Amino acid sequence: MSPPLHLALVWHMHQPFYKDLVADEYILPWVRLHGTKDYLDMVKVLEPYPNVRQTFNLVPSLLGQIEDYATGTARDRYMVLTLKAPDELDTGERVELLSTFFNANPATMVAPHPRYADLLQKRGNDTSEEALARVARYFTDQDLLDLQVWFNLAWCDPMFLRDEPVLKGLVDKGRDYDADDKANLMACHQQLMGQIVPAYRQAAERGQVELTTTPFYHPILPLVCDSEVARESLPNHALPTRFQHPEDARTQIQRAVDYHTRLFGQAPKGMWPSEGSVSEAMLPLVAEAGIRWIATDEEVLRESQRLHAPTGGDHFRPYRLERNGVDLSILFRDHRLSDRIGFVYSGWDPQAAADDFRNALHQIRHNLKGSDRAPLVTVILDGENCWEHYPGDGHDFLNALYGGLEQDRDIVCTTVSDYLAEQPAQDHITRLFAGSWINHDFEIWIGREEDNLAWERLRETRELLTGIADDPGELPAEQLRLAWESLYIAEGSDWCWWYGGQHVGMLAEFDALFRQHLINIHTLLEQPVPEILHVPILRHAKAVSPTHEEHGFIHPQIDGRVGSYFEWLGAGKLEGVAGSGGAMHAVGHALTRLVYGFDENHLYLRLDPDPEDAAGLFSGQGGTVLVSFLAPAVYQFRLSGGVDCEVELQRADGDDQWVGRPFSGQAATGEVIELAIPYMDLGWVAGDEVHLFVRVFKDDQAVERWPAQGYLAVTVPDADYQARQWVV
Repeated sequence: MSPPLHLALVWHMHQPFYKDLVADEYILPWVRLHGTKDYLDMVKVLEPYPNVRQTFNLVPSLLGQIEDYATGTARDRYMVLTLKAPDELDTGERVELLSTFFNANPATMVAPHPRYADLLQKRGNDTSEEALARVARYFTDQDLLDLQVWFNLAWCDPMFLRDEPVLKGLVDKGRDYDADDKANLMACHQQLMGQIVPAYRQAAERGQVELTTTPFYHPILPLVCDSEVARESLPNHALPTRFQHPEDARTQIQRAVDYHTRLFGQAPKGMWPSEGSVSEAMLPLVAEAGIRWIATDEEVLRESQRLHAPTGGDHFRPYRLERNGVDLSILFRDHRLSDRIGFVYSGWDPQAAADDFRNALHQIRHNLKGSDRAPLVTVILDGENCWEHYPGDGHDFLNALYGGLEQDRDIVCTTVSDYLAEQPAQDHITRLFAGSWINHDFEIWIGREEDNLAWERLRETRELLTGIADDPGELPAEQLRLAWESLYIAEGSDWCWWYGGQHVGMLAEFDALFRQHLINIHTLLEQPVPEILHVPILRHAKAVSPTHEEHGFIHPQIDGRVGSYFEWLGAGKLEGVAGSGGAMHAVGHALTRLVYGFDENHLYLRLDPDPEDAAGLFSGQGGTVLVSFLAPAVYQFRLSGGVDCEVELQRADGDDQWVGRPFSGQAATGEVIELAIPYMDLGWVAGDEVHLFVRVFKDDQAVERWPAQGYLAVTVPDADYQARQWVV
C-alpha cells in the first residue's frame, strides 16, 4: 500500500513597513485593516480541525506593527480621517475621504452592505480630484460619518461581524451612526489587533501550527548580498551599480530570529526567504542563525537541476544543501496548487474548489505510487491578500477544504519541521540556482529603469550612512540607530515590487514612502537632503503638465502684487486641487496657484498664497518657500523673512552641500510672491529644459509641494519663440 501523501500548507503573512520613523506616524493602514480582516481569523478558523496542521510564516516587521496597534501606539492617516468629526473636515479632507474610503473590493466588501453600496454609487466612478471635489458638496455630514464607519467595518472579518457584539450591533444598525458608534468601532479594532499574536502563540503551543520567519524587513536576500547575482537569471538586463552588503543580510536574518524567539518563546526552525528568493551566498547566513529549512518555488529546483542535476528530480520531496559545514533542508512549492488558491478558486463554488484541490492531491499521490517514502506537497502563498476576492472572506472555501482534509485518510496535513523529523532530506542539490518564486528570476525587483534607480538611491544613501557611522562625532546614538533602522527598512522588497510597471496599485504612495525612508536617513544624520530624493522614481509621475500653457512673453513688475491684468496675460499656470497636497497633510493650502512665464532674459514665477493663510506664512512667522531646480543643474532659491523677502540662491556642489551663488534678479512678497530669475545666473541657454518644483515650509516642516509629485518642465525660449506663439 502506498504511504499517505503529506501536505505542508504554508501561509505567508506580510505587509510592508508603513511607519515613518522620523514623523513617528503610520502612513498607510493596511496592517491594521488586514489585522481585523485576515490575520486573526486565519488561525481561528483552524480550531475545529485539529488534524489540519500547517505552517504560518510571520514577518517580523509585520508583527512589530501589529504590536504597535495592539498597544495603541500606532496611528495611521486613515485613523485620523476616521476619528475626525465630519463637520471639522475641510474640503481637501472630504475629497481624501471619498478617494480612499472605498479602497475595498466592490463585489465582496462593498456590495453586501446596502448603505456602503449606496455611498459608493453616490460617489461615482470618476476618482479624479476635480470630480471628487464636485461630488463632495453633495455628501452630508451624516453621509461622511456613515462612510467613516462602513469603511472600517467592511474591513472586519465576517466571523467578527457575526460574533463580536459591538460589530454585530453596528452591522444591524446599518446607517445613521453617531460619534460613539465610531469610537466603539475603533476600540474594537484595537482589541482584535491585541488578540493576533496570542492566538498564534496558543496554536503553536497546542502543536497545530509551526511558526516560521522571514528576514526582518523582507529584503531580497540574494540582491542585498550581491546585486550582481541577478545576472544568473537576467543576463541581458542592465543592472545598477553593484550593491554588495552581506553584513546587512546577516543583520536582517539574525534580528528576525531574535525577535521571533522573544515573541513566541522558541526560535524558528524554518524560514520563507522574502519572495522565495534564494542564492548560494545567503545559505551560510541563514544556517548560522539556526534556521534548519528554507523554501522556494519548484522552478528554482528545475533550474538547479538543469545546471547540476541531483539524484531524484521531483519537487514532492525535500532536498539537502551541504556547503562547508552548512546543512540546510530546502522545499519547493507546488506552483500550480499554490496559485489555484491565490488566483483561481475565488470565482468557484467553495465546495467544488475544495474538492478540486483534494482531487489534485490524490492524483499526485497516484502518480507517485511505488515510492518508498511519503511524498510531500508544499503549498505556499500569501495568507491575507487573496481573501478579499472570495465571498465571505474565503470562509466557505476554507471550511470546505479543512473539513475534507480532516477526514481524508490518504492525506496527512503536517508542519514542515515535523515532516523533516520523520522523513529527513536525502537528495542533494550541488548548486542552488539564484532566483525567486516569480519566474525563477529577480526581474520584479531589479533590471528595469525604475528598479535600478531605486537601488542607486539606496546605495548612495548607504554610503553616506556608513561614512558617518565610522566617525559619528557628536551625533546622538539614537539618531544613528534610527538611521540604520531606516536603511534596513529601505532594503525591503516591497518598494521595488511597485516599480518597473509590472503591477498596478498605490504606486505613488509606495514610491513616496520609499523615498521618505531615505530622506529620514539624511535628516537623522543631520545632512542635507539631496533634491533628487524629492522627485518620484516612477517615470509616469515625473513631468507634470501645467493647467494652462504659456503663450507669449510677459513683462511683469516684481512688486508683490498683481497690478495690470496684462502683466501675466501670457503666463502658464498650475492651479487647483491637483497642484496641492503634501506628506504632512496640512489643513487647507498655503498656495492656490503657481504662475510662470518668460521674457528674453528671465524666467518669472508667481506664487499665489491662500488669502486666509498668507498673513501667517509670509509675515516673518517662520514661513519659508523653497524653489528647487533639478535641471539643467541643481539650484534652489530660499525665500524667507516676510514682506522684506530675503532671497538666497544656492547650487549643489555634488557632495550634497549647498554653495551660495550671486543673484542679480528680483523678488518681492505681498499679496503674492514674485521672482524674476535671470537665465545667466543659473547658466541657462535657449532650448534648455528646466525642471522645477516649489515647497512651502512652516517652522522648518514641509507642509506643501507644487506639484504634489514630480516636477514642472518648462523650456527656455529661443529666438523663434515669439513667432511660434503668434502662429499658434
